[in-house]
Amino acid sequence: MDTLSDLVAAGRERDGVFFSTPERSAPYSYRDFCTNVWKGGNLMRHYGVREGMAVAVVVGPKNPVEGDEPGYLRDCPDGLLAILAATLDGAVADIAPGDKVEATALVAPAAWLDRYELAPGTKALAYGGPSDDPTVAGFERELWSENPLQPPGERAPDDPAVRDAEGTYSHGELLAASERVVEGYDIDAETTVAVRAPVTSAGAVVAGLLAPMRAGATVRFGDDTASDLAVATGEDVPEKTVVRPGDISV
Repeated sequence: MDTLSDLVAAGRERDGVFFSTPERSAPYSYRDFCTNVWKGGNLMRHYGVREGMAVAVVVGPKNPVEGDEPGYLRDCPDGLLAILAATLDGAVADIAPGDKVEATALVAPAAWLDRYELAPGTKALAYGGPSDDPTVAGFERELWSENPLQPPGERAPDDPAVRDAEGTYSHGELLAASERVVEGYDIDAETTVAVRAPVTSAGAVVAGLLAPMRAGATVRFGDDTASDLAVATGEDVPEKTVVRPGDISV
């Protein structure tokens, strides 16, 4: 396994539940999620995303309410899907974009789009909503009609994949870090991982997405009941075992 494309392809062959949340009527399987990552990569290509470009991704709920903040998962993994989809096209997923977005595309909750000033040519793709702006593409709506095949192109371990406020990280660096987390915390297919930290850092992506995906574990969010381990920054969590994103070396 050399790139995130390999990780997604392997996940598509897995059985079982990848994501679970009380706000979703049915769990989200590995096969469905990874197929939709492929679709997401093909959708982004329609809007000009190619190797070496940037895609700004804001992780959040479909319909944010007062108190919700960018980065936190509550009811859907669409932001996580967009991160992986961008990397499959050879783009860099910027998971901590500032107010001024200079990227080929921005993927964000529709209700938060007005927080961002887009550079000329940046395409907005919204999940949740819908947006009242006719120039904004519906990420979920257009995803379903896309080609369910792996996006074309060959990625390499040294290719940049994810950017946060601290730096840019390659496919190989992210995968190596995910392997260390799996081994260090004994994560396997029976493990449940609660994501309670904002997904705005490479460490959070590694611990809350890539490591569980590598092991076949189930990721839970929006649930106050205890999982086997938590990805969290604070102390007030029900889990006894906690992975701190800031402690992960990528």
